[in-house]
Order: sequence, then structure tokens, then C-alpha cells
Amino acid sequence: MKVVILCGGYGTRIRDVAENLPKPMIPVGNHPIIWHIMKYYASLGHNEFILCLGYKSNVIKDYFINYEARTTDFSITLGKKDSMEILNGHSEQNWKITFAETGLDSMTGSRIKKIKKYIEPNESFMLTYGDGLSNVDLNELVSFHKSHNKALTLTGVRPAGRFGEIMSDSKGEITEFQEKPQATKSRINGGFFVANYSLFDFIDEGDNVVFEQQPMKSLVKYGELMQFDHDGFWQPMDTMREYKMLNEMYSENKAPWKIWE
Repeated sequence: MKVVILCGGYGTRIRDVAENLPKPMIPVGNHPIIWHIMKYYASLGHNEFILCLGYKSNVIKDYFINYEARTTDFSITLGKKDSMEILNGHSEQNWKITFAETGLDSMTGSRIKKIKKYIEPNESFMLTYGDGLSNVDLNELVSFHKSHNKALTLTGVRPAGRFGEIMSDSKGEITEFQEKPQATKSRINGGFFVANYSLFDFIDEGDNVVFEQQPMKSLVKYGELMQFDHDGFWQPMDTMREYKMLNEMYSENKAPWKIWE
């Protein structure tokens, strides 16, 4: 199943960490956070990615274009084109990555709409943000999504309330969605989604469509948004404090999302 990652925003809230980097490229340990997200998905069998690029897209492209040189031993013969010989392997060598330029100033919904051409009709796909880590059970998430056949499943988590709040009935169908309310005891949007191709029908054309606003409200209105509960680890990286916390967890080998050797 393809994994769509939203990684084109400016990341203004975390500029004090790295002003010259796009947010998904801010490091956790020796790798950017987007690598950790992709590594988690790939560890559970999802290694085909579509990156929705925007701000400083060249930095993300350069990282992956030069990934072999960054991570392996290799030899080259100067003067001979394409002479690079990889001398040792790495576990990311089967990743397929599509780099989609979705606009410098596009909103989240607009970025999703623009990668429609890379999704086959009737194909389901996974969707997430390029700045959050979790140990959500992706297999259970996909199974839940397939069981109800609605347009979109989102993962509901329970951190401090500064994100989109969701309310659902006993079957998991979402009955209300509010973007960034005051702190409550309700679950919030954790950003690990599974979508059907029909999701694109709920997103208008143009660059100003915020996925978490009208598309979400329309999905709720038509009963097409479902919630998968996750009570384990979930953490975005929006602030210097969160950046330091994630790096400490990783350096101390206490990172719940690190399920690979």
C-alpha cells in the first residue's frame, strides 16, 4: 500500500531548531524525522512512498538522491558515467519514492489532491504528516479501514489538546471534528490515515484547501470518516522541547517507534 507523506509546509513553529531546513529534515539522531517515519512504515511492509513537497523541496530530494553515498561504502571510476559500485547493502534499498512538487504555498488538502494522479482508481493508500512519530499498529489500522469501507480512517490519540478534536460513536464513525480546540478529554487527530480513492471527491481544486477543515467536515457530514483508537506512543515534533525529547529517547534507545534493528 502506498504511503503519502505531507512534507511541504514551512514549519514556522520549529524554526528555532533549524531555520535552514524543511521540517521533515530536522534530525532525530543521525537521520531526519521523515526517514524515521518512512522506516517505520517500511518495517511493517509499506515501502512505496509519495512525498508531497513544497518548502525547500530540494533539500529532501538531495538527501534521497545521494542516499547511497551517505550510507554505504562505494567505489567510482572517475571519468566514467554511472560507474558507482555499492560495496555493502542497506535495508532501505527497496524503497520506491515519488517526489511530487505540490506547490510552495499549497495547503494540506491541496497537496493531497495534487497527488491523485499517482493513485490508481479503487486503490487505497496510507497518509500521514512528515513531523510525527508513533508506534501505531499499521496492520490493525489497515484491517479496521478495510472492515468499514468508508472514505477515510484517522487515528485517534490522547495527548495534550492543541490539535483537531474528534468525537465518534460506539462503532467508530466520527460525528464531529474540530480543528485545534481547547484541551479536553477527547481523542485528537493523530495523523496516521488510511484512505480510499473516493477521498479525492471530498477535496476541492485550488491551493487553499486545508484538509483538516472543509474536507474533514464534509466527510463527517456524509458519514465517511472513521476513527481507529491508538493508546500507545504518539508524538509530533513542533517545538524545541519536543525536538530534544525525541532525540533523547532515540539516543537512549527508548524510542517506541524504532521497531527495526
